[in-house]
Amino acid sequence: MFIHIILFVTGKNVTFVAKVDSSQMLRKPTMKWLKGKWMDLGSKAGKHLQFKESYDRNTKIYTYELTIVKVVDGDAGGYRCEVTSKDKCDSCTFDISVEDAGEDAGELDFSGLLKKRERKQKEEPETDVDVWEILKNAKPCDYEKIAFQYGITDLRGLLKRLKKMKKVEPKKSDAFLKKLGPAYSVEKGKKIQLNVELSDPNAQVRWLRNGQEIKPSAKYIFESVGGIRKLTINKCTLADDAAYECVVGEEKSFTEVYVQEPPVTITKMLDDIHVVVGEKVEFEVEVSDEGANVKWMKDGVELSRDGKYRFKKDGTKHWLIINEATTEDIGTYYVYTSGGESKAELEVEEKELEVLQSIADLTLKAAEQAVFKCEVSDEKVTGKWFKDGVEVTPSNRIKMTHIGRTHKLVIDDVKPEDAGDYTFVPDGYALSISAKLNFLEIKIDYVPRQEPPKIHLDTTGSFVNKNTIIVVAGNKLRFDVDITGEPPPTVCWKKGDTVRISEAEGRVRVETRKNLSCFVIEGAERSDEGLYHITVTNPAGEDKADVMVKIVDVPDPPENVKCTAVGEDSASVQWDPPKFDGGVPVKGYLMERKKKGSSRWTRLNFDIYESTTYEAKKMIEGVLYEMRVFAVNGIGISQPSASSKPFMPIAPTSEPTRLTVEDVTDGTCALKWLPPERIGAGGIDGYIIEYCVEGATEWVQANETPVEKNSYRVRGLPVGEKMLFRVTAVNIAGRSPPAVMAQAVTIREIVERPKIRLPRQLRTKYIKRVGEKVNLVIPFQGKPRPVVTWLKDGAPLDTKLVNIRTSDVDTILFIRQAAREHSGQYTLSVQIENMEDKVTLEIQIVDKPGPPIAVTVTDVWGFNAALEWKPPKDNGNCEITGYTIQKADLKTKEWFMVLEHNRRPSCTVSDLVMGNEYTFRVFSENICGMSDDACISKNTAAITKTGLKQKQQPYKEKDMCSSPKFITPLVDRSVIAGYSAAISCAVRGHPKPKIIWMKNKMIIGENPKYLMQNNQGVLTLNIRKPSLFDGGKYTCRAINDLGQDEVECKLEVRGMAKNLHHLQYVGDFVSSVEHKRRFLSQTVAVCQSYKAGGWESRL
Repeated sequence: MFIHIILFVTGKNVTFVAKVDSSQMLRKPTMKWLKGKWMDLGSKAGKHLQFKESYDRNTKIYTYELTIVKVVDGDAGGYRCEVTSKDKCDSCTFDISVEDAGEDAGELDFSGLLKKRERKQKEEPETDVDVWEILKNAKPCDYEKIAFQYGITDLRGLLKRLKKMKKVEPKKSDAFLKKLGPAYSVEKGKKIQLNVELSDPNAQVRWLRNGQEIKPSAKYIFESVGGIRKLTINKCTLADDAAYECVVGEEKSFTEVYVQEPPVTITKMLDDIHVVVGEKVEFEVEVSDEGANVKWMKDGVELSRDGKYRFKKDGTKHWLIINEATTEDIGTYYVYTSGGESKAELEVEEKELEVLQSIADLTLKAAEQAVFKCEVSDEKVTGKWFKDGVEVTPSNRIKMTHIGRTHKLVIDDVKPEDAGDYTFVPDGYALSISAKLNFLEIKIDYVPRQEPPKIHLDTTGSFVNKNTIIVVAGNKLRFDVDITGEPPPTVCWKKGDTVRISEAEGRVRVETRKNLSCFVIEGAERSDEGLYHITVTNPAGEDKADVMVKIVDVPDPPENVKCTAVGEDSASVQWDPPKFDGGVPVKGYLMERKKKGSSRWTRLNFDIYESTTYEAKKMIEGVLYEMRVFAVNGIGISQPSASSKPFMPIAPTSEPTRLTVEDVTDGTCALKWLPPERIGAGGIDGYIIEYCVEGATEWVQANETPVEKNSYRVRGLPVGEKMLFRVTAVNIAGRSPPAVMAQAVTIREIVERPKIRLPRQLRTKYIKRVGEKVNLVIPFQGKPRPVVTWLKDGAPLDTKLVNIRTSDVDTILFIRQAAREHSGQYTLSVQIENMEDKVTLEIQIVDKPGPPIAVTVTDVWGFNAALEWKPPKDNGNCEITGYTIQKADLKTKEWFMVLEHNRRPSCTVSDLVMGNEYTFRVFSENICGMSDDACISKNTAAITKTGLKQKQQPYKEKDMCSSPKFITPLVDRSVIAGYSAAISCAVRGHPKPKIIWMKNKMIIGENPKYLMQNNQGVLTLNIRKPSLFDGGKYTCRAINDLGQDEVECKLEVRGMAKNLHHLQYVGDFVSSVEHKRRFLSQTVAVCQSYKAGGWESRL
């Protein structure tokens, strides 16, 4: 890092330049400018302090500049710049001495006038001092001098802080051994810790922020260690910039925390852009903070939203957008943040206008229509028509149209004065398209004569050489051939020897007039190319001529575009020429590239490039790119080729690290290594391993294809030789530098004593249940590969029952479904020559036990019963851990738990119920659980009653028969005609009575208008949509063998006629009297029913 001081005079500007070499860095370094010990100048960026940052891609050097505008005496002091990258840090300190420039220094600087004092001749060395202690003990008149000496520029804030410190600071503290410092500084987003030490370790403290008590949370963490109390503030924000207090009883300790907001830097610089007029321009920049504001400028002038420029923001990305670029937009564009700037150049190139279809010459007779038509590449282009240099004005006979890319001039009723040269001139382009209009006069010769036919070919104009016409594909060809002869000859056009051109309407046709034959091709195609024959005949003779038509077009796209090599920021691209050059030699190629996933292509060259190999530069390492190529000939530019496969500019990795030998045998050597320290964006495709004899220079590749693992065993090595090994990492960019073995390795088998490393869980009895899987992996060591032998109970292991798999380092015993016969002692033997190691492991396969035997009730006394039984015959291949006893009453035969986990084969059951007889059953238990079946006791235990007898009461059956009786009568109703109605009542009687419904004493039969229901004695008659004729008296009668009963009601059906409203009053009077009568009759009926049912007391 180099620091250059440019100027040291008051009123002038001072610039500091720091250069950082980043060739050995993986990421962009972080730069800080500091004044004094703790003041970060990045937070003071503005008019007085300006920062600038730039990067040179060729030298990989970052340049940082700090400019102090109009230096004042307060800028004097010690400065430091720090650069950090990951865990590396470097710094440089320097001092600034400011000299007075005299009375003509410029603006009056009050702080500088206060500074005018004689300086000490000898500077004292800088020591670590507490500025606030010096200020507290100094006189007020010396505050400014001390502040400028130690780099404090905020004098007003200094005085406020001193006032608070002197106001709250006690002379002596009994509660605090160590108080808070006067002030703390922390960067935004970092954490800070405030510490105090108390004289009483058990004292309680309170922390306050701006007078408000702080509660513990994830942001504020309180800690207490002995007499030390700590407050930790996580992820500091600007809101944490406040005054803090620690309160113990009535004593307080004050401090202030200052949160410094880091300067906003530019993480992604602007790129230069080259576009054509009318294209969209997007400048993109990325900054370090999402909430940052940026300023865009062009050639020193700030840009604003005026319709031409648009600004866009998304997170940390900012865009400047120009929708349609013009030549006025050419210039240098700047973007500024509070901690950096970036610039880029915009180049705008004029857009070329292409003629897609030219104007054809016309030869017309009087009163015919002349149509001149041309087509250009831009549909927005306008233009003017000229005749012999004079602008054509529209009239009733002359019309000009512009539709899309096509421009037409139509002249109706052609006259001799219309003949001449017609030209179309596009506006704004140095281009013109011309054609000729020939007027054909008709002459009448009254003298009959005969003249042999003659073909007169005009070899000027479209002819490139004799009898050859060149036509651009898509354009119109109109070839006029003058013919003479008397009488008028017959004309015949042929393509080749067989295809005759007809005179009918079509794309390829012949138009014949007197003394003129016109050969026309509308929209020429490649298939129209060939040799055409014209033959004219009349009675006087015959004449022939040949015309060669050649169709030219833009070439086909180039083929097989591919990337052949890549570098750190470049790539070599190769392609094949187009199969068809359009009939015109290919002049060269144009290349474009884009990032994968993007839709925006960037032109790499604006001058035609003649070779089929191109090296693209200024690319970003680790980013996928695609390329496409255009072919250019004299006609125009081809369609783009197919995009190449995505490729990535990358550099080879560094060499692999820590190459060591893992194992050596007779003829083989196992190597292992770690990946390279620097891999890059291309990753690693694999590794190549090579070896050679010590002292030789020829390296032999051990593997044909790169290996992906970080280990490899080289085979086929000569025994006893000393060999050297090296490993190279391979990616798309090529091979890395090799990692070479420091010392030669002797290829010889190393004998290692066999050793079995029995896992801890197998050193005791290994227990599994029947049906479970057994998978034991037992590692061992030994060289050469030892011989492994398994025995069970001293006999060779049956491989049909147990699967054994053995590798170089371990052996596996596997049983898919364990059975009891798999239990036993297994012996593992590992042997190398006369050396051997053995281990024995015991495997026990267990299952649920069988039921106990002979459960017997041996004694019954009081409410107790004694049981005994014998252990089960099958214990499940393990110890019986207990028994479960259950009891059941012979009446209910439901089983209830009595005892669990009873260890003895006997028990006493208590709390039995007197008068019940019980049976018992017993389950056996082991580590697998309870037995599936139980053994039931052979005899029962009867708990008899003593001295109690039951007196049976005689049973008398009650007679439930009764005659029918209505407990709820029918109620008179008045309904509206057309609306369904229902009447209900309730009846009781035994046996069940028969129900009969009557209307006006007439039994209602199976009339579908009525629906009769009986639900548990509740009787309902539903009348569907009653009419005026359905009114009357309804009766319900109930009949059984003991008698009958009936109830009746009146149903009134009211119509909707308006002329009967005078009957309403009479009806209301009658209904009120009838209602009272009906209520009294119902009350009497209910009382009689209660009395008949024995309910007089309830009345």
